[in-house]
Amino acid sequence: MSDPHPSRRRGVLARMRASFLTGLVVVLPIGLTIYFVWTLIGWIDGWILPLIPSAYQPEALVERFIGPDANFPVRGIGVLVFLVFTIIIGWLAKGLFGRSVIHWGEDMVDRMPIIRSVYGAIKQVAETFFNKKEQSFDQVCLLEFPRAGSYALGFISTRPRGEVAQRLAALGPDFSAVFVGLTPFTSGMLLYVPTRDLVILDMKIDDAAKLIVSGGLVYPLPKEPS
Repeated sequence: MSDPHPSRRRGVLARMRASFLTGLVVVLPIGLTIYFVWTLIGWIDGWILPLIPSAYQPEALVERFIGPDANFPVRGIGVLVFLVFTIIIGWLAKGLFGRSVIHWGEDMVDRMPIIRSVYGAIKQVAETFFNKKEQSFDQVCLLEFPRAGSYALGFISTRPRGEVAQRLAALGPDFSAVFVGLTPFTSGMLLYVPTRDLVILDMKIDDAAKLIVSGGLVYPLPKEPS
């Protein structure tokens, strides 16, 4: 016996499918964010908690202040210890004594060939991302890449310096260092482009990164007219 209302059933299934996809778009980012944060906290706890004396372990503190019958997992103590320790180190590093200790330690590292290279690279990356005095990227731009007539999003970072600036000065009056990110946004290319060939955008750095990561699917919201 045939279904007397096939179109109605297909309509219900289509609405259920659309609702499921809409719910997935809402739930998936939230779920992945919670999972990532929970995993990151557990990873930091796994590194920090073994360094804490057993009397101050989370389980021991719960048993001491709540009772021996209390048995539930406690996460985040390692993160809290890490934050407090890092703040104290940063505070000491600003003082004369802290700077002297850091300078002495870096002198020791400079005498170790392999360790010196690894430490220097990690320090440079950390200063680039976390030092507020120098922003990692200044502006977002469009540039012709990889061929004439096609354009890519780029991040203007710095002006050329040192030997690079000297060599480029013979080729033109004004160049900018532009980082072109790839999808997925785990790598990219550093290009030195004449500044006059760049199309400067008002787009924020975060919005441009989202646009690249999404493969052109997530565009920033248009600005409201003032």
